Amino acid sequence: MAELAIPIVKKKLNGYVGFHNLPNQVHRKSVKKGFQFTIMVAGESGLGKSTLINTLFNTALYPSKENVELTNETPKTIDIQTISTDIEENGVQLKLTVIDTPGFGDFVNNEDCWRPILSNIEARFDAYLEQENRVNRKRIVDSRVHACLYFIAPTGHSLKPLDLEFMRRLTHRVNLIPVIAKSDILTEDEIRGFKQRILEDLHLNKIQIFQPPSYGNDDPETVQENKEIMARIPFAVVGSDREVESNGKKVRGRKYPWGVIEVDNEEHCDFVKLRQMLIRTHMEELKDYTNEVLYENYRSQKLAAAAGGAGGAGGELPGDSLLANPLSKFEEEKLAHDAKMAKMEAEMKAVFQQKVAEKENKLKVSEEELYARHREMKEALEKQRLELENKKARLEGRPGTPEKIKKNKGLFK
Repeated sequence: MAELAIPIVKKKLNGYVGFHNLPNQVHRKSVKKGFQFTIMVAGESGLGKSTLINTLFNTALYPSKENVELTNETPKTIDIQTISTDIEENGVQLKLTVIDTPGFGDFVNNEDCWRPILSNIEARFDAYLEQENRVNRKRIVDSRVHACLYFIAPTGHSLKPLDLEFMRRLTHRVNLIPVIAKSDILTEDEIRGFKQRILEDLHLNKIQIFQPPSYGNDDPETVQENKEIMARIPFAVVGSDREVESNGKKVRGRKYPWGVIEVDNEEHCDFVKLRQMLIRTHMEELKDYTNEVLYENYRSQKLAAAAGGAGGAGGELPGDSLLANPLSKFEEEKLAHDAKMAKMEAEMKAVFQQKVAEKENKLKVSEEELYARHREMKEALEKQRLELENKKARLEGRPGTPEKIKKNKGLFK
């Protein structure tokens, strides 16, 4: 007989279960835990990097230039500076870390000025990788760079070789977001032409910049917002944390003899779209792309380098010892521990021998002192003995002694 097929019965819920509330649970957990975001700013000096960061997060993260003592000294090296602060908005806490690169592009020879920045980004990858390899991974601190704002000088022509070299070197390590700094010195036509030439240069040099991702279930409003953001890349921005008066109201912007540039006006610059992409709509996408693509590619290269003894496309990568298998890592730690113990034992033995030598010297000095004292006492006793013998001899052999004895004897006759 042929077996009868058992029909599949789809059961419907008779009551309310509530798993649709899972996003709210994730929301509560995320708000309780807080968020963290690390952003790097790079570009030549004088392009308004610190002002734009203060404007983006509406906080005085960088001190006012009036309170900073100005010097004419040119930095000799790129000084990587890290500034962290806690920001709270409507009960949501954000730990913001800004990495600044003063000195970039300020030298006569800027051939390798990108190296310290790339080394800093990879060192943060290595630190995260080391935390992943620990036994206790409950508290992993994510210090990886989630986005890099690269400031382009508003020349109006095309990207300079320094710009292309920097972005080409960092395109596989960080989310690059090109920004045309101080765009208020260019006209609208100049900005459009400049943007087109920048995109052409990026395409010819195969430089990938961050593009807002799109999902199949996005609503039409989100799709339209993403299209508007992508149409503004690279962002032509103007930064200002000061308020000026425009049409009878206070606005953030810059005042010129011919008018006012409003920072938060989309018709004047792309600052609003940059802030929208960076903070309001795509901050988590930036972090996810860093973790799932950039970091995983770096980690894969490290694994390949550890397994095959050679680096990835860029050559040998720093910190390959972090990816050794657990047994070899344990063996390295054991060897390091044994070497440390041997060093401590040698130091303790040297200290012990020194103490013994000092004690022997002290005993030798004490022994010599005792011998000298013994000789002195012996000589004193010998001298005293000789004096007593001489005294005895004088007493026994003194003149007149026998007659006195005889007289004394005669008294008793």
